[in-house]
Amino acid sequence: MKLTVAIDINAPKEKVWKAITAIENSVQLISGIENIEMLHTPENTLVGLKWKETRTVFGKSATETMWITEAVELSHYVTRAESNGAIYQTTLKLTEHENTTYFAMEFSSEAVTFKGKVMGVVFGALLKKSMKKLIYKDLLDIKTNVENN
Repeated sequence: MKLTVAIDINAPKEKVWKAITAIENSVQLISGIENIEMLHTPENTLVGLKWKETRTVFGKSATETMWITEAVELSHYVTRAESNGAIYQTTLKLTEHENTTYFAMEFSSEAVTFKGKVMGVVFGALLKKSMKKLIYKDLLDIKTNVENN
């Protein structure tokens, strides 16, 4: 499954970048996140940053270990998680035009086990629609926080 959700934020990309890379502050930034536990914080780079994120998904609390695999300052970064027989990647991209930042979140999942592949077939369409709503809510939370602070 692959999907992209985007939003315009009325702020320079430096301000958006600062908000979205302060992973330890995500609880204050995104309403769906319940807890962040930092596991590894490398010096002078985002690559290798690793944390446990707890959020409500489908009405239940779920915790995933996530890490940043690629980052280009003020441009984009890629997170990865592995769970329930699948690999999940999310790319957060910023593009600025006249003090407005276009913020896109690209999400993909790849089933790597038989269980993951079966779940993908059975729940694929429902999951895609739900993920799109969840990501859009996260983007709205970030937009509101960045524009109001």
